[in-house]
Amino acid sequence: MNNIIETDLKDVLARIDGRLDRIETDLTDLKIAQTKLDGNLVRIEDKIDNLDHRVQGLEDNQNKQIWALILAILGALITATIRFGFFPKT
Repeated sequence: MNNIIETDLKDVLARIDGRLDRIETDLTDLKIAQTKLDGNLVRIEDKIDNLDHRVQGLEDNQNKQIWALILAILGALITATIRFGFFPKT
């Protein structure tokens, strides 16, 4: 029982060539997709930098508001102390 497979070399080479063409097409598609991803990555990095600057601005603004609130409370306490401590109603 000898199973001999006879195939023409021309057919084998044609199949190999077809597969190589598909691999080449797939590689080209992957390179195009990678280029698009690189472009998207640059845009995402720019947006993250922009958000970082905006958050930093909010933090600075928040710190200023906290100090303004602390000074307002201290001013109210000093005013109340002077008004009711030094000059009590008799």
